[in-house]
Amino acid sequence: MKSKRPHQRDFPDKLYYKIGEVSEIAGVPTYVLRFWETEFKKIKPKRTPSGQRLYRKKDVDLVLKIKYLLYNKKFTIQGAKQHLRGYKKDSEEKIPAQTLHEIRSELENIRALLMLKEGKK
Repeated sequence: MKSKRPHQRDFPDKLYYKIGEVSEIAGVPTYVLRFWETEFKKIKPKRTPSGQRLYRKKDVDLVLKIKYLLYNKKFTIQGAKQHLRGYKKDSEEKIPAQTLHEIRSELENIRALLMLKEGKK
Protein backbone atom coordinates (compact mmCIF):
# COMPACT_ATOMS: atom_id res chain seq x y z
CA MET A 1 0.00 0.00 0.00
CA LYS A 2 1.32 3.45 -0.90
CA SER A 3 2.01 5.94 1.87
CA LYS A 4 -0.18 8.97 1.36
CA ARG A 5 0.14 12.55 2.44
CA PRO A 6 -2.67 13.63 4.77
CA HIS A 7 -4.41 15.65 2.03
CA GLN A 8 -4.51 12.83 -0.52
CA ARG A 9 -7.60 10.73 -1.01
CA ASP A 10 -8.74 7.98 -3.30
CA PHE A 11 -11.11 9.14 -6.00
CA PRO A 12 -12.21 7.73 -9.36
CA ASP A 13 -9.49 7.72 -12.00
CA LYS A 14 -10.99 9.80 -14.80
CA LEU A 15 -9.70 12.32 -17.30
CA TYR A 16 -12.03 15.13 -16.18
CA TYR A 17 -14.19 15.84 -13.13
CA LYS A 18 -17.16 18.20 -13.01
CA ILE A 19 -17.27 20.85 -10.30
CA GLY A 20 -19.95 18.90 -8.40
CA GLU A 21 -17.76 15.80 -8.34
CA VAL A 22 -14.76 17.80 -7.11
CA SER A 23 -17.00 19.38 -4.48
CA GLU A 24 -17.99 15.91 -3.23
CA ILE A 25 -14.41 14.60 -3.29
CA ALA A 26 -13.04 17.61 -1.41
CA GLY A 27 -16.03 18.04 0.88
CA VAL A 28 -16.42 21.75 0.16
CA PRO A 29 -19.26 23.63 -1.55
CA THR A 30 -18.93 24.55 -5.24
CA TYR A 31 -18.80 28.28 -4.44
CA VAL A 32 -15.64 27.63 -2.39
CA LEU A 33 -14.02 25.95 -5.39
CA ARG A 34 -14.93 28.90 -7.60
CA PHE A 35 -13.47 31.29 -5.02
CA TRP A 36 -10.26 29.25 -4.75
CA GLU A 37 -9.92 29.46 -8.55
CA THR A 38 -9.70 33.23 -8.23
CA GLU A 39 -7.22 33.09 -5.35
CA PHE A 40 -4.97 30.22 -6.48
CA LYS A 41 -3.95 30.70 -10.11
CA LYS A 42 -2.63 27.12 -10.31
CA ILE A 43 -6.21 25.81 -10.28
CA LYS A 44 -7.16 26.07 -13.94
CA PRO A 45 -10.14 23.90 -14.84
CA LYS A 46 -10.83 23.52 -18.55
CA ARG A 47 -14.07 25.10 -19.76
CA THR A 48 -16.54 23.49 -22.12
CA PRO A 49 -18.18 25.65 -24.80
CA SER A 50 -21.16 25.98 -22.45
CA GLY A 51 -18.88 27.26 -19.67
CA GLN A 52 -18.91 24.15 -17.48
CA ARG A 53 -15.71 23.62 -15.48
CA LEU A 54 -13.82 20.37 -16.04
CA TYR A 55 -11.07 19.67 -13.49
CA ARG A 56 -8.11 17.41 -14.25
CA LYS A 57 -6.60 15.04 -11.69
CA LYS A 58 -3.81 17.52 -10.90
CA ASP A 59 -6.44 20.21 -10.21
CA VAL A 60 -8.29 17.89 -7.82
CA ASP A 61 -5.00 17.02 -6.05
CA LEU A 62 -4.28 20.73 -5.68
CA VAL A 63 -7.77 21.41 -4.32
CA LEU A 64 -7.24 18.68 -1.71
CA LYS A 65 -3.84 20.14 -0.79
CA ILE A 66 -5.34 23.63 -0.43
CA LYS A 67 -8.20 22.31 1.70
CA TYR A 68 -5.70 20.51 3.93
CA LEU A 69 -3.61 23.66 4.37
CA LEU A 70 -6.60 25.90 5.07
CA TYR A 71 -8.79 23.61 7.16
CA ASN A 72 -6.35 21.29 8.93
CA LYS A 73 -3.15 23.32 9.17
CA LYS A 74 -5.14 26.56 9.71
CA PHE A 75 -3.15 28.52 7.11
CA THR A 76 -4.53 31.80 5.84
CA ILE A 77 -5.10 32.03 2.10
CA GLN A 78 -1.96 34.15 1.79
CA GLY A 79 -0.01 31.63 3.88
CA ALA A 80 -1.26 28.75 1.74
CA LYS A 81 -0.19 30.62 -1.41
CA GLN A 82 3.29 31.14 0.01
CA HIS A 83 3.52 27.51 1.11
CA LEU A 84 2.52 26.26 -2.33
CA ARG A 85 5.09 28.55 -3.98
CA GLY A 86 7.79 27.33 -1.61
CA TYR A 87 6.62 23.73 -1.86
CA LYS A 88 7.83 23.37 -5.42
CA LYS A 89 11.08 25.23 -4.73
CA ASP A 90 11.94 22.86 -1.87
CA SER A 91 11.67 19.83 -4.13
CA GLU A 92 13.90 21.45 -6.74
CA GLU A 93 16.60 22.65 -4.35
CA LYS A 94 19.88 23.49 -6.03
CA ILE A 95 23.30 22.72 -4.57
CA PRO A 96 25.37 25.87 -4.00
CA ALA A 97 28.38 26.35 -6.29
CA GLN A 98 30.78 26.40 -3.32
CA THR A 99 29.61 22.94 -2.21
CA LEU A 100 30.01 21.58 -5.73
CA HIS A 101 33.54 23.02 -5.88
CA GLU A 102 34.43 21.35 -2.55
CA ILE A 103 33.05 17.99 -3.71
CA ARG A 104 34.97 18.20 -6.97
CA SER A 105 38.16 19.08 -5.13
CA GLU A 106 37.76 16.09 -2.80
CA LEU A 107 37.10 13.75 -5.71
CA GLU A 108 40.24 15.00 -7.47
CA ASN A 109 42.24 14.35 -4.28
CA ILE A 110 40.85 10.82 -4.08
CA ARG A 111 41.73 10.20 -7.73
CA ALA A 112 45.27 11.46 -7.16
CA LEU A 113 45.65 9.15 -4.14
CA LEU A 114 44.38 6.18 -6.17
CA MET A 115 46.76 6.98 -9.00
CA LEU A 116 49.67 7.11 -6.54
CA LYS A 117 48.62 3.81 -5.00
CA GLU A 118 48.41 2.13 -8.42
CA GLY A 119 51.79 3.54 -9.40
CA LYS A 120 53.47 1.94 -6.35
CA LYS A 121 52.24 -1.59 -7.24
